[in-house]
Amino acid sequence: MTDTKKPEETRVVLPVDPARRTEIDKQRVPMSARPYRLLALVKQDAVVRVQKEPDDTVMTWPHLLTIEFLAAGLMSIFLLLMGLFVNAPLEDLANGNITPAVAKAPWYFLGLQELLAYFHPTVAGVLVPTFVLVGAALIPYVDRGDILATRPSQRKTAVVLFSLFAGLGLFVTFVGIFFRGPGYSFVIPYLTFFPIGVPGFHFAL
Repeated sequence: MTDTKKPEETRVVLPVDPARRTEIDKQRVPMSARPYRLLALVKQDAVVRVQKEPDDTVMTWPHLLTIEFLAAGLMSIFLLLMGLFVNAPLEDLANGNITPAVAKAPWYFLGLQELLAYFHPTVAGVLVPTFVLVGAALIPYVDRGDILATRPSQRKTAVVLFSLFAGLGLFVTFVGIFFRGPGYSFVIPYLTFFPIGVPGFHFAL
């Protein structure tokens, strides 16, 4: 009894259909025509892989500028309607012989005027503004976690400190605008059943 060997199967490579050629197939060049030669094979794990973050950016035009244009248009319409239907809180012409009942600084200085009601003028007018300005300038040097970060969620220390400064400044400004009456005394607008309640706003910009 003789053993018969099966003929070895040969793999037949069919030519690629020109209609189904991919970009990789188009870039293949015969070995004889390549100006380089193969030196070694490297395992896939040894190759340094660069993981690209998902690109979530958009173009400035039309995505960003369209939103900004719509916001500017809506704000312009809002201000126009406010100017048409709401009277500005203007008073009579200034008279040097008559002191108004409520003497307030412009709104952008009312925060400092409010601080003067609590602290010495040196503290409220010199030390506090200096501390705020210098502190705001030092915020980038305090938060050194990731200096290349571009998102607020990555700069939490800086965001918290700046929000604290801004919140305190807005608080004292709003108290000076809405809760100060004649003689710069503390009042509660519209709540006349309180001893310090007044019938309306002593509002001035």
